[in-house]
Amino acid sequence: MNTQPDRQTEAPPARALIILTALVLLLHGLMLQTAPTQWGMEARPVTRQLPLITRTIEIKPASIVAAPASAVPVPPPIIRQNKSVALAVNAQAAIESIANPAQKNPEPPLPAATATAEATPPAPQPGPAAAPVAAVLALTIPGSVRLKYTMTGRSKNLDYTASAELDWLQDGQTYDAKMVVSALFLGSRSMSSSGRITADGLAPTRFADKSRSERAAHFDADKGKITFSANTPDAPWLRGAQDRLSVFLQLGSLLAGDPAKYPPGSTVSVYTVGPREADIWAFAVGEPETLRLPVGDINTVKLTRQVQRDYDQTVEIWFAPSMDYLPVRSRITQQNGDFIDQQLRATEKP
Repeated sequence: MNTQPDRQTEAPPARALIILTALVLLLHGLMLQTAPTQWGMEARPVTRQLPLITRTIEIKPASIVAAPASAVPVPPPIIRQNKSVALAVNAQAAIESIANPAQKNPEPPLPAATATAEATPPAPQPGPAAAPVAAVLALTIPGSVRLKYTMTGRSKNLDYTASAELDWLQDGQTYDAKMVVSALFLGSRSMSSSGRITADGLAPTRFADKSRSERAAHFDADKGKITFSANTPDAPWLRGAQDRLSVFLQLGSLLAGDPAKYPPGSTVSVYTVGPREADIWAFAVGEPETLRLPVGDINTVKLTRQVQRDYDQTVEIWFAPSMDYLPVRSRITQQNGDFIDQQLRATEKP
């Protein structure tokens, strides 16, 4: 049986192999060119390097504006210890008069700028603005003492005589003052003041005025107000505020601390609190006078309250330089002519 021999696979022609090889190489080349955008490490565009710039941010603390009172250190007041020399302190002006003044509706207190005790300075000259400087008060606080007075006066067309006694006590930190006036047929009246001794001098915390009943004023520096037991409207508390008893002790302390600051013609203004309201009491400094008093002849400096309203009392008070500028006489005159005149007759140890 004849069998047909198997066919042998023909080898591809050389030309076809060359073409196939060229196509494979071309395909690989194309793939290699596009591969970075498909897989592997991503090709990063070449960019121009910028110089490194750093900045330092400085955070400044908040500006601290010093309060006027701390712009200049305030020296502590000079506090007198108990001395054997006579010290006369007048509280009569604060005691007003045995005859109560007619009650009027007081005007509201003046701004705080005028409420501190200081001599009126001359008008400032034009010039460049300067940083505010706190006024520094020089004070000399008197030592503890008991003062006795002889009083004469007139009330409702009745002339009378009376006696008065002031107890002034201080320990360098706090003070207590009490004035008692007694007159035949007119009864008695007392005023008291208590508080602290500070760089500003006396700082009352309570003031009381008592005749048939007691009326009081309470000084609350923390809340910035002064309240009254008479249920009258509150008054603002101001630095340097005084009451009608402490004001005269404070005035004497100011004069004793720096007499040259208060020449004749100057004015001393003090924010003064009574049992019902507060007001500015402005005193004009007068010329020196020599007085003949029950205690003896004394050289004095006179201060007179400047009357601003029809119902204001005229208050005259004489301070003795030889007694630490403490008052030795006072006279209060009402608009209706009633008056009371108090003159020092003796001093004692408290």
